[in-house]
This record gives sequence, structure tokens and C-alpha cells, in this order.
Amino acid sequence: MLFNVIKGLHILAVIAWMAGLLYMPRLFTYHTRAVVGSDMDETFKTMEQKLLGIIMNPALFVVVILGGTLIYFDTTAILATPWMVVKLLGVAFLVFWHMFLARSRRRFAAGERVHSERFWRMTNELPFIAAIIIVLSVTTKWGV
Repeated sequence: MLFNVIKGLHILAVIAWMAGLLYMPRLFTYHTRAVVGSDMDETFKTMEQKLLGIIMNPALFVVVILGGTLIYFDTTAILATPWMVVKLLGVAFLVFWHMFLARSRRRFAAGERVHSERFWRMTNELPFIAAIIIVLSVTTKWGV
């Protein structure tokens, strides 16, 4: 019973985290159009800071803690199995992407526009592609 509750909470945290990972680049796409110092620029800064601080960072923390707990209690989730390696590589990519977005948010807050609107549009779906790979590796447990 406890294992299933932890798994359910883990899934909910993943949903919240993924929402942020998918929404932040979309905010950046539109933020690149805003004139530095304008009301719109300040609005985007606030939205991005709250998305990261209130949703994304706490969700990442919960995902990692509960995911680690699930691995600890699930003896079938052997870390060396191919599906688990792929899952953990996908999670590592998402953590990297999270950190990249956090750094990019700080740059936007400082008035820097390092990447173009096109860049943010092109990279917007990367977390979803990683999620597809992660979910399919977990649900099929291929290689076992």
C-alpha cells in the first residue's frame, strides 16, 4: 500500500515538473520579444521566477526523493538493467535541462537574450521526447 502511495505521489510530482519543463521555454519564446525593462519584460520575469521557484524546483526535489525511494523498495528495478539505465539517463537529461532553464531564467532577469525565439521554439519539445523514452522504458522494461 505505501509503495503505491509513493508511486502515485511520484507520478504527480513528475507531471508538475514536466509541466514546468515544457512551459518555461514557451515563456522564453515570448520573452525574447519583450523590450528589456518594459512592463512585459517585468511580467515575464515574474512568471518565470514563480514557475521555477514554486513549481519546478519543489517538483524536481520530490521527483528525485520519491524516485530514489521507489528504486530502494522495488527489488525488480535493478540499476544495471538496460531499461533502468535508459530511464536514469533520461532523468539525468531532464535534470540538466532544468538547470539550463534555471540559468537561462537568470540571464533573462539580467536583461540578456542569449538564445533566439527560434531556439526556444525548437527546444521546447525536448523534455517531452525524453519523457516518451523514459515512460516506454519503464512500462515495457525492455531488455529484461
